Amino acid sequence: MNTRNNHRSLEPIIHTICWGLFFGFPLFFTQHDNGTIDWSAFLHHSVVPASLFIIFYINYLLLIPKVLFRNHTGRFLLMNMAIICIVAFGLRCWHNVSIPPPIPRPHSFMPPQYIFYLRDIISLIFVTGLSVAIRMSLRWSKTELERKEAVKSRTEAELKNLRNQLNPHFLLNTLNNIYALTAFDTEKAQQAIQELSKLLRYVLYDNQQTFVPLSKEVDFIRNYIELMRIRFSSQVRIETRFDIRPDSQSPIAPLLFISLIENAFKHGISPTEPSFVDIQITEKENTICCVIRNSRYPKTSADKSGSGIGLEQVHKRLELLYSGHYEWRKQTSDDGKEYISSLSINIPQDKNIKP
Repeated sequence: MNTRNNHRSLEPIIHTICWGLFFGFPLFFTQHDNGTIDWSAFLHHSVVPASLFIIFYINYLLLIPKVLFRNHTGRFLLMNMAIICIVAFGLRCWHNVSIPPPIPRPHSFMPPQYIFYLRDIISLIFVTGLSVAIRMSLRWSKTELERKEAVKSRTEAELKNLRNQLNPHFLLNTLNNIYALTAFDTEKAQQAIQELSKLLRYVLYDNQQTFVPLSKEVDFIRNYIELMRIRFSSQVRIETRFDIRPDSQSPIAPLLFISLIENAFKHGISPTEPSFVDIQITEKENTICCVIRNSRYPKTSADKSGSGIGLEQVHKRLELLYSGHYEWRKQTSDDGKEYISSLSINIPQDKNIKP
């Protein structure tokens, strides 16, 4: 919107400068050696620029937007032909009246009148074409700007919709974890509710932004992992490594990594077998990497604990926010006992944290 307003404010300035130079050009031919200006001759030379000025703005302000842009091309051409012929005829009449033709001399050559008509008509046609070209380029620029704004609005709406879908999904999983704790350890369940309150503050407030500082996102992940530690027994090994700058302000989409971590806990923890989840987030210049390794215990077809909506939303958000700037690799070890998810994001320079 600011770009469009800037274009509108610059347009009259550009027009004024261009026509000022065009009308001021005859001053070079009407100035005497002593520096004075022959204003009578100047007015005489200004008639042609004035006629071009009239033709230009009749098209620029009236015929192009009201006729040509409404798909009346034939009418537009006929109206211009009529106007150009009238103006060209008027110029010749005025020129013959103001400057009578010289008396023919013997053996002198006088060009026929139609040459002057043709010259004036070509000049007027050129100005008409120039006005059409300028108007068409402005229309295309406006259309392109509106298209980009529409794409931006649609993208923001899709992202907002994805965040609205992701939040209930995340909260549902967390509440299921707390519900499981209440069955065998009420003290841990109470502690989990306290940890959940910290998570909710982040989800309800910071998650409404398109991007958040990486340090805030990592703090949220730490709180979530502590909540997971409360739930699981000692036979589950949870290791974390966060190699980021202190108070890192690198912009990252909120709740982007949490679905990967949720997936690791959902498919990597066995109630009876030793299990592990290894989470590593590193920051190097403009690149943020999240590597998650976990033991692999796939859910059976009878297990309805998850529908995979989290990973699907991650993929959609990555395409909307980081298309062409990320690499997401998922693989299983040769023995099928370990799953590795590696997401690397190259933060584009135009991604900023908006308050």
